[in-house]
Amino acid sequence: MRADREHDFSLYVQARIPRLHRLAFQLLGDRHKADDAVQNALTVLYQRWSRMRDVENLDAYVHTMVVRSCLSDRRRWWARVQLRATTPDVPVAADDPLVEQRMVLRAALRRLPEGQRTVVVLRYLCDLPVAEVARILGRSEGTVKRQTFSGLGNLRRMLDERTRSAA
Repeated sequence: MRADREHDFSLYVQARIPRLHRLAFQLLGDRHKADDAVQNALTVLYQRWSRMRDVENLDAYVHTMVVRSCLSDRRRWWARVQLRATTPDVPVAADDPLVEQRMVLRAALRRLPEGQRTVVVLRYLCDLPVAEVARILGRSEGTVKRQTFSGLGNLRRMLDERTRSAA
């Protein structure tokens, strides 16, 4: 790749990597797997970068690549192998009043079935319309709507149960 194209690629990636990583983390629930999924998508993007001038909406294209990378990562049998006996501690900002709410929501999202979690994250955390989510996942809009409805219902039940048990 020519130096000017490589520079353009670096600038593009630097500007978007935090958002892509947040998306992957919400879909996978693991920082290391999210790093791998984003890296895999960006590796493919780098290989195709010279052809990306013709892509109408590059951000949407890359977003789709990351989502598909996350979904393919989940399908691999070795992705379920746990190599640690305990979960590593995740640093938490003690002064943030919303930390507990975020942790509860993330735990509830991880308990959703894969399809529901993916649709809920794309619809509400990434703020994508139904048609775009359907296009990214290769599903019908009706399926996306049904999984959204079911996912939100399951989240409400989980959060209500937690609220009742905490009281």
